[in-house]
Amino acid sequence: MKHPLALAVVAATWLATPALAQTVPPPAISVTGEANVSVAPDQAQIDGGVTSDAKTAREASDANNAAMGKVLLALKGAGIEEKDYQTSRLSLQPQFAPNRAGPSPIVGYRASNRVTVKIRDVTKVANVIDALVGAGANDVGGIHFSVTQASKYLDEAREKAVADARRKAEIYAKTAGVTLGEPLSITEEGAPVPLHRGKMAAPMAAGAPVAQGEETLSVTVLVSWAIKPKE
Repeated sequence: MKHPLALAVVAATWLATPALAQTVPPPAISVTGEANVSVAPDQAQIDGGVTSDAKTAREASDANNAAMGKVLLALKGAGIEEKDYQTSRLSLQPQFAPNRAGPSPIVGYRASNRVTVKIRDVTKVANVIDALVGAGANDVGGIHFSVTQASKYLDEAREKAVADARRKAEIYAKTAGVTLGEPLSITEEGAPVPLHRGKMAAPMAAGAPVAQGEETLSVTVLVSWAIKPKE
């Protein structure tokens, strides 16, 4: 008669064997697929404003308010709706005399008002810059182009990325002498990030040349494909 402890060990082994068999992953080839889609941007954002210097804080503030009022009117005249621009920086700071021993006296004040402008038609970027500068804006720059319908183009890139993964997997399968099966898993690695290609030249001058360039939307996926012996 077998000892009860021996029977328990055998029973535990029988129970554990199916569980271990289930944890063995199926034969697979895992590859990374990549795809890029280049798209012309259809929207732009630019910062513009006025910096004013005066002897007193009141004078600097009044001068800046008056100048900024002209800039805002110029934006309206350029066809920019009020909802598409907002204040991004507003400051009033004392200016100190340079190169003085000890505490520097205040020699004046500088007021600054800056707005961020959304331009929904990229063909109007140069006109908006001209309008800002023409109205007295002396702080213009920070232009950024973007694609508003990026998700549509990213879906195209995703299809190409999976196709790229299949192409690579088929090469490995052929080299290894096996047959490629169905995909076991598809994982998009990280968040798709637009690679900005646009730029603006000479942003401080009226009539500044503007190059909108392209946005390159990039997608990377990790795909595992089942494999089986070649028939």
